[in-house]
Amino acid sequence: MKTTIKASNATWKPACVLSIAGSDSGGGAGLQADIKTVSALGGYAATAVSAVTTQNTLGVRHVLPVPAGTVCSQVEAVLEDIKPQAVKISMLPDSETAAPLAKILRRQPHIVIDPVMVATSGDALVTDASMQHIVRELFPLAEIVTPNLEEVRALTGLFPVKKQEYERAAKMILDMGPKAVLLKGGHAGSSRRSSDYLLCAEADFAPLVVSSPKSDSRNLHGTGCTLSAAIAFFLASGFDLTQAVVSAKEYIYRAIKTGKNMQIGQGNGPVNHFFSPKALKKQ
Repeated sequence: MKTTIKASNATWKPACVLSIAGSDSGGGAGLQADIKTVSALGGYAATAVSAVTTQNTLGVRHVLPVPAGTVCSQVEAVLEDIKPQAVKISMLPDSETAAPLAKILRRQPHIVIDPVMVATSGDALVTDASMQHIVRELFPLAEIVTPNLEEVRALTGLFPVKKQEYERAAKMILDMGPKAVLLKGGHAGSSRRSSDYLLCAEADFAPLVVSSPKSDSRNLHGTGCTLSAAIAFFLASGFDLTQAVVSAKEYIYRAIKTGKNMQIGQGNGPVNHFFSPKALKKQ
C-alpha cells in the first residue's frame, strides 16, 4: 500500500528557547543537555556559549570563560533573527557578562535562571563574584530561579530541611528580585520522593511542593540543567508557571527513570533525554 505525504504551504513557528550556558564536552549537562531537552520535547533550541568546559562523567577538569562581548553578540544575533519565546540562563563564569546581558534581555519574556555554581561532581563552575553580579543584574529579570540546595546555601546561608526552612530560604531569594523560585530538593535526604518547593512573589500564591518518586540511579549528571530547560520550553509553549514546573518535573522524572541502567562513561552519567521524543510542534 502506497502512502502519500502531503506538505502544507502554511508557515508555522515551533516553540523556541535560547540557552545561555557553558558547553559540556561529556554531553550530559550545560548546552548539550538544554539542546537535547528542548528538542526531545518538540521545540527548537538556539544557544549562546558562555564557557567551554573540559569534563566527562568523572568530573570537571577546566573551565574557559567566553568573553562578555562574545556572549552578548551571540544573544543579540539570536534575538534579532530567531526571536525565542523563552531564555534560559545558567553558567556565566565571567563576572563582566551579567550587566550588558541584562540590558539586552530587559524586555525579553520568560527568563529562567538556573544559578549553576557547582557541578554534580562537586567541581566549582562559577566564582562568588560572578554569582553576585548575576544576582544583582539578572535575578530581577527572571520569571523563575531554580537553585539546588547547595546553591540555596551559597545564596542565603541556609540549607533547608524542614518546610518552614524551605519557605524562609525561598522568601530570601524572592527578595533578590525574581518573580518565583523553585528550590530543588531532589537529591536531599533519605525520602523515597524527590520534592521541590515552588514559591511565587504574588501575594495570593500558596507555596507548592512538586514531588515525584525518587529513582535509584547514579545517572544524574545534568538533572538541574534538564529541569530548568524543560521549564523554559513549557513557558515558551504557552503554559503558565505552575503548569510548566509540574510538566518539567514529570519530564525529568521519566528521563531519570528510563536512563538509570544506561552506561555512559565510568562515573555520574546523563539522564535519558530522548525516552519519548516529540516532533517539532507549533508554539
